[in-house]
Amino acid sequence: MTESASQERLLLEAKGITKRFPGVLALDGVSLSIRPGEVHALMGENGAGKSTLMKIIGGIYQPDGGELLLNGKPYTPKGPADAQSQGVSLIHQELNLVPDLTVAQNIFLGREPMGAGLLSEDKAVKQATELLHRIGVTFDARTLVRDLPVASQQMVEIAKAISFDSQLLVMDEPTAALTDREVEALFKLIHDFVSPTTAVIYISHRMEELMQISDRITVFRDGRFVKELKTEDTSRDEIVRLMVGRKITAYDRPENVRDPDATPTLEVRHITNAMVKDASFSVYPGEILGFGGLAGAGRTELARAIIGADPKTSGEILVDGKPVTIRRPSDAVDAGIAYLSEDRKQFGLVLDETINDNVAIASLKDFTSKIGLIRDRDIAKTAKKYIGALSIKTPSATQQVKNLSGGNQQKVVIAKWLARNSKVLIFDEPTRGIDVGAKQEIYTLLDQLVQEGHCVVVISSELEELIRVSDRILVMCNGSITGELSHKEATQERIMELATTFRK
Repeated sequence: MTESASQERLLLEAKGITKRFPGVLALDGVSLSIRPGEVHALMGENGAGKSTLMKIIGGIYQPDGGELLLNGKPYTPKGPADAQSQGVSLIHQELNLVPDLTVAQNIFLGREPMGAGLLSEDKAVKQATELLHRIGVTFDARTLVRDLPVASQQMVEIAKAISFDSQLLVMDEPTAALTDREVEALFKLIHDFVSPTTAVIYISHRMEELMQISDRITVFRDGRFVKELKTEDTSRDEIVRLMVGRKITAYDRPENVRDPDATPTLEVRHITNAMVKDASFSVYPGEILGFGGLAGAGRTELARAIIGADPKTSGEILVDGKPVTIRRPSDAVDAGIAYLSEDRKQFGLVLDETINDNVAIASLKDFTSKIGLIRDRDIAKTAKKYIGALSIKTPSATQQVKNLSGGNQQKVVIAKWLARNSKVLIFDEPTRGIDVGAKQEIYTLLDQLVQEGHCVVVISSELEELIRVSDRILVMCNGSITGELSHKEATQERIMELATTFRK
């Protein structure tokens, strides 16, 4: 599409959109224009208002001011179904699936295929399978969603969105849990979807993706419009500067010199279960150990086996050189091992409760008096401390966690385990869905934790991040640890080589 042709009309236009939540002005008169035939990226730090605007476009929220136009006509969706009926589909950053239904049932929920006047499960499975194949995945459409890993659940969300006859597809962090192969399939899907009558709004904190997939970029900061850019005319540095209002400097990790006589804080010996094969490793005080590998390699399954969330058929765990018995997650917490799940919504937070409550929930004994009363002042003081330390954007510690952005929710999960003062902190995808500025804050925090004597395990699918934060990196493939790299040895190419090395 030529420049002049693309300017003849707009597919979607947002004019002066304002949205308020209790104590928060989430959007302050923002504007956005989407042309047919383009992929338009929306950038900004967590809390900048991106997801709020997308939920208004998708009919989830109603604006307090401003107007939306779709194909030049007033567009006022009363809910997600109304938006979808008008050709607008939203793929959420947070998963919104029913875990006890199958993949096919989730995709066609509320609009189930019929046969002979009855619901037809066979038709639903057939159509769902075709959609899954279209986006490059092959798992069985009869599988219960609860039995799928997070990456596969994200692909179900994508399949559900494209099942509607949409003009505008809004993607909010669609690749946060996807493998490189799945990202490649998604980009092909986007390329095939965009036409002279359709467009995509794409939100991602992965800068390399935006430079590859988008035509234009709009930057928000603190709920306000900052600038619109042509992707081909801008740079990563300019986008970051506009997003955060400051320069993000490069970081060269210093070499970690370990005391040769040190006892490992965490030692894992020969852990084995249905997904993990004879895994052994040690983590020392003041060290960050990274785990790399492709989705399904067994990294999360190993972490869950360590904390007792998944059963293990064999293996031993030692903390400070002493064997510990861990049959359930509470045993791990008592042993000083904390686990931050990659799925904060399901396993990390109580969304309807306040920041105060979430920060204290893993440490209630520490906030309870001898006569059984909860010391609310101490909880509030602790929550305030971590709100400041982690730069959590909120009007107060009494804010419900569900009203925070995804990145700020992630910080609350981290605060919960910091308040528990655990010896071992296992972070599974700690910056999933977090913007570039907030990532730097998390990285700085991880460094501070090890300087204070904690040992940290980081599972990450972002190779650049893994190299940035880790003193050593273990790589897994097909349930086995296939190699170890020092920080000096680690390159993206070497990690990928080990991540594709199968061991019997």
